Amino acid sequence: MPNVEAVEVPSTTTAETVKPVRRAILSVTDKTGIAEFARALEKNGVELVSTGGTAKLLRDSGVSVKDISELTGFPEMLDGRVKTLHPKVHGGILHVRDNAAHRQAVSDHEIPAIDMVVVNLYAYEKTAARQGVNFAELIENIDIGGPSMLRSAAKNFEDVAVLTSPADYDSIVEELKDSGGLSVATKWKLAKKAFATTAAYDSAIASSLEAISALGEVPSSPNPFPPTLRLAFSKLNDLRYGENPHQRAAVYSDGSGLGIANSRQLQGKELSYNNLVDLDAAWNLAREFQEPMCAIIKHTNPCGAATAADVVTAYKRALEADPVSAFGGVIGINREIDEAAAEEIAKLFVEAIAAPGYSKEALARFSGKKNLRLLEVKPAPNKTVLKQVSGGMLVQDGDSRSLTPGDLKVVSKRPPTEEEMAALLFAWKVCKHVKSNAIVYAREGQTVGVGAGQMSRVDSCKLGASKAVLPLAGTVAASDAFFPFPDGVEEIAKAGATAIIQPGGSVRDQEVIEAADRLGLAMVFTGIRHFRH
Repeated sequence: MPNVEAVEVPSTTTAETVKPVRRAILSVTDKTGIAEFARALEKNGVELVSTGGTAKLLRDSGVSVKDISELTGFPEMLDGRVKTLHPKVHGGILHVRDNAAHRQAVSDHEIPAIDMVVVNLYAYEKTAARQGVNFAELIENIDIGGPSMLRSAAKNFEDVAVLTSPADYDSIVEELKDSGGLSVATKWKLAKKAFATTAAYDSAIASSLEAISALGEVPSSPNPFPPTLRLAFSKLNDLRYGENPHQRAAVYSDGSGLGIANSRQLQGKELSYNNLVDLDAAWNLAREFQEPMCAIIKHTNPCGAATAADVVTAYKRALEADPVSAFGGVIGINREIDEAAAEEIAKLFVEAIAAPGYSKEALARFSGKKNLRLLEVKPAPNKTVLKQVSGGMLVQDGDSRSLTPGDLKVVSKRPPTEEEMAALLFAWKVCKHVKSNAIVYAREGQTVGVGAGQMSRVDSCKLGASKAVLPLAGTVAASDAFFPFPDGVEEIAKAGATAIIQPGGSVRDQEVIEAADRLGLAMVFTGIRHFRH
């Protein structure tokens, strides 16, 4: 691999040199903003050439456009498989304008110059991810002409602008208005984005086809751990710094438009690395519940979490659990935030909030807190989890296993009451989102004390109890893994809890159960562990 810091972009022109755009070819799957962009190009005197559905949309929008067949002299053929794979397309893109031999060749063959290529690709990844997709669909959605044009245009970036994303349309229109053309610097930036696009596209194809062992058979549940791990993420922006000021950081997108990375920031100052990590923890915990839920997070652990019939009550109950730790935290809520909730939240210093939406009244109330970051988030599926280690990468399934009635096994002499069972199931869901070793004391729909990240489980039991602001008497406790000794159960009973939910599986389970019986506690085994390192 070359030392890229030592490589300069070769150019017969300077980066500031502006070249006009006289002809553009447009062929897009994502038609967001394409009519408006094409209209702006037309106003700047650009001749437009287009294909199939893109051409129809432009004509229907009142934009003058030539069919690709008018340029090539050949009709689109083979069900659209062949339309841009032609010398008059690639010759028009690839010839170097300052090369006399190139100019003579395109002149001899009457090949007009194409100065801009606007292409995005068949939505292969969406097709591949669809349940029940068949092999023929998968193959048919492999774009050939699109990537070819992108690579041709990117290779000849000094003469041709290549656009792969609607996000670039506005800036290109502004530059055309201001200078009558595009600089080499702009085209170089676009070329790098185009090569990244085709690389990610080919990677997605290779990864999905690799999972097909028998020709023509698409597995209903592809192996999430392929022989070669290919990752393709696009940088959204640099962050101020990483976990600490001496560390550099950036945020990248998987292109899905979902989750915290792709959230829409509605107000507030720039997000930090730590904000995003904590917001992800808050959002994931809030989404664990169907009913209105609020999670208040500090350093990825919940200091307060609660459910209720409405958002404002859920927030108040979460805050009540640990108001001291909540100061300067981040909040995740699984419902639109209304005015009543915003009024209460605004009373506390909060770094950031993640929610699926905000009412107009809530936004108006938050507008007075200029530094408060508000994120509007679309849920993302719980897929694989990546963790880098020295020399490689660990990959695992997301921890999406939920309890079923068949998982629960009452092992104590006394079964839990209906009220205790409701509280145990709530505490179990929260405990999954606490760093190991994890102990959560709770009542139904409200945490009371959280013991997180201790080296011994008994210490987590003590810490969770010591963090409690609300009374511990009558609470229940959840443990993310089994109790290796009875001492943890004894500490929980000493704190005032009356029931415990835990995975079970220790060689000393019987001693632990006997301790629960001796202390009058109900105990439920789940058979499921929720370590979170």
